[in-house]
Amino acid sequence: MKKSGTDRNTLFVILLAVATAALGICALGFGRFSVSIGEAAEVLSSALLGRKSASDPAVQNVILLLRLPRITAAILVGAALALSGSTYQSIFKNPLAAPELLGVFQGSCVGAAAAILLNLNNASLQFLALAGGVAAVGLTVLITRFFKNDSTAILVLAGVIVSGLMRSILGLLKYVMDSETQLPSIVFWELGSLADITAGKLLAIGPPMLAAMFILLAMRWQFNLLSLGDKEAESLGVNLVMIRGVTIICSTILTSCAVCLSGTIAWIGLVIPHVGRLFTGADNIKLSPAVIFTGAIFLVVIDTASRSISGFEIPLSILTGIIGAPLFIFLIFQRRMRVK
Repeated sequence: MKKSGTDRNTLFVILLAVATAALGICALGFGRFSVSIGEAAEVLSSALLGRKSASDPAVQNVILLLRLPRITAAILVGAALALSGSTYQSIFKNPLAAPELLGVFQGSCVGAAAAILLNLNNASLQFLALAGGVAAVGLTVLITRFFKNDSTAILVLAGVIVSGLMRSILGLLKYVMDSETQLPSIVFWELGSLADITAGKLLAIGPPMLAAMFILLAMRWQFNLLSLGDKEAESLGVNLVMIRGVTIICSTILTSCAVCLSGTIAWIGLVIPHVGRLFTGADNIKLSPAVIFTGAIFLVVIDTASRSISGFEIPLSILTGIIGAPLFIFLIFQRRMRVK
């Protein structure tokens, strides 16, 4: 029976992976410049096989230079935020935990705002956003060291403190920005967008994201032990400090890199893990691979809608909020009905 359940879960994850790839190929054809799915698939297959495509060069440029990097980034960012959220919810034993729990989003926004205020180039903005997110989490951990307490409650409290501090700093930076040129840039960046994704950005930021995902997937069985409670986990030989430290580092890398690519995108890290639990349950061995592809599918759909449903591009956080809030209410209702 156990083997049968494992086989079903493996099949489910494979189906999610296939669905992610299929949606990615379909998304290549959508946008203000419409391309048939067949033609998009032909251009992509020709590029992968190293042969000359029969399609118009303009179509090839749109598919390969604009949409393919963007869709790849959507897959990476959606997967990263969903896995980070799922991991936080498991190790903190809090269903409301999300990637921004320890101040990553707010710290990244401060870094990006500083770059915009200083009129730095895009590469510097990405670097400062990454550095800001890492610095915020570092400050959160430093506060827990000050209290000489490594409990999850103190860590979450420190995260709330740092998030509030970073919001205040961000507010100050916005206040001194030029309201006509600089302020709109940081506001748009805060709302999330994949419009300026390039292959170069993916090559620079993608590898650390994939490495962090691999580490979290390899550790996912230990998250089940952490859910038993600190004392029970320690009695089973789990090194709580090491596991939490590595987990926080990897989740911070995932979230900070995701923010570097897309700006801040809300709801994915909070809602998608709950969607995954509807199909896999709370077992992290099954849940973690499922939420990776579920998050990727969700953001590919959201990003495709953002650039297709109107004549102008809609920021991603607007759509994730419009869809994510009702979805979260539905998930809460579903859980309540199951309890009854």
